[in-house]
Amino acid sequence: MQKTILITGSTDGIGLEAAKALYSQGHHVLLHGRNPTKLEAAKQTLSGLSGGGRVESYLADLSRMADVAALGQAISHSHSQLDVLINNAGILRVTDTITNDGFDIRFAVNTFAPCLLTRRLLPLLGPTARVVNLSSAAQSPVDLEALAGRTRIADQLNAYAQSKLALTMWSRTMADLQKEKGPIFVAVNPGSLLATKMVKEGFGMAGKDIGIGVDILVRAALSDEFAGASGLYFDNDKGQFAPPHPDALDPQKCQDVVRVIEEVLVETT
Repeated sequence: MQKTILITGSTDGIGLEAAKALYSQGHHVLLHGRNPTKLEAAKQTLSGLSGGGRVESYLADLSRMADVAALGQAISHSHSQLDVLINNAGILRVTDTITNDGFDIRFAVNTFAPCLLTRRLLPLLGPTARVVNLSSAAQSPVDLEALAGRTRIADQLNAYAQSKLALTMWSRTMADLQKEKGPIFVAVNPGSLLATKMVKEGFGMAGKDIGIGVDILVRAALSDEFAGASGLYFDNDKGQFAPPHPDALDPQKCQDVVRVIEEVLVETT
């Protein structure tokens, strides 16, 4: 059965390769990117593949919550149902670390954007739909003041690690809140130091086979092993579901992080 699948950050890296794999299996893939030239190139790449899939493309800068809200509106206008949302877009090292709204760009792109986009698309996501949130092996305790934009994080990798833990905590909380209503929420570490642009720019290394990450995203989107995994964390470095950072298992800490995220989203939208 053809599924409609949105993948953010799908103009290169794991996102593009996962989009190609899913399109080739006959699914309707919604591409997203912030560079119009790269987005059109990705669309043309998919259109040239065999497999019978369909492709659409959507442009948005996920560091701007107004763009994220507009993206959600555009998809909701064109679709009444979404089967899978893969929140893949992420950012690590940048020159300008603070957004126009005054937040660390890692929290904006890696945490706030997927949370807001998912919220806006919930009416399209039924009980068996899936939200796959890309986490990381790098997870650090979240500084609530930094999350709220009131203090700065000096170390870029630490900011990234905090943003990924915050998303993992939000994913677990949403799974608890939605329960039988769905969709399924799962956080996935696709694999450490894969051959992505982020790894090349952030660590100056080629990285491991990107197919490792592509495989787990496709499985998370489609396979039965994730059908009952709502609220869980899959660590692809270990090849199995595993405990995330201990803070993600602390209900009070999760509540505090989610509260700040929701406050920021209200403030910025």
